[in-house]
Amino acid sequence: MSGHSKWSTIKRKKGANDARRGKIFTKLIKELSIAVKEGGSAEPESNPRLRLAIQNAKGANMPKDNIERAIRKAAGSEADTYEEVTYEGYAPNGVAVFVECLTDNLNRTIASVRASFNKYGGSLGTNGSLEFIFDRKGIFTFKLPESKDQDELMLEIIDAGAEDVEIEEEYVTVTSAMEDFGNVNKKIEDLSIETETAELQRIPNTLVSLEDDAFTKVMKFIDALEDNDDVQKVYHNIDVKDSQFELVN
Repeated sequence: MSGHSKWSTIKRKKGANDARRGKIFTKLIKELSIAVKEGGSAEPESNPRLRLAIQNAKGANMPKDNIERAIRKAAGSEADTYEEVTYEGYAPNGVAVFVECLTDNLNRTIASVRASFNKYGGSLGTNGSLEFIFDRKGIFTFKLPESKDQDELMLEIIDAGAEDVEIEEEYVTVTSAMEDFGNVNKKIEDLSIETETAELQRIPNTLVSLEDDAFTKVMKFIDALEDNDDVQKVYHNIDVKDSQFELVN
């Protein structure tokens, strides 16, 4: 199982925690809001980013009323204004960490992100310092449809432009080049498959292996970043061992 596929599995384990689900909903509401603003429309039919944000919100089991309420608020005159910003740096043991944020206060966000790096022994770098480590890829995850033949499903998705299709237990992880994201997403929709996630992610091309103690410490750092309300996503380049899955709360 590749590094990003393992990380998708870890995300599912974390997502099952009710306390974290509230955090996930908060981040999804922000994405819905900025999708309306950046896409210039509250209608998903004419706003691809909003359509994708709704798709991901549904995949996280956000109630329909919550989604519609977030869209209505974003389209109103009193909508919150968020700015997209990223931070790059290293955790202990040479682990690369890439942080994506949506914030309404840049000073607050940089201060809190820097504080987390300092507290856990990391070092915040300059923007662009990790470009050689992470590639932008389309990542789709969904449950394997019972009515679909596995081989046929994989071929159809690969024909649409997917670089890789991995099946782990009942879950499917599809990887595409950034420029093929739209084609692959459309194919999955045409197959009447509901994704749990469909997004551009930062996938590491070099990985770092850690012993259990070091892994646990770095994961506490990543958890602290993810618990920050301004942080949307955190990427790293840890080569997670199968035995370390049990160390993730």
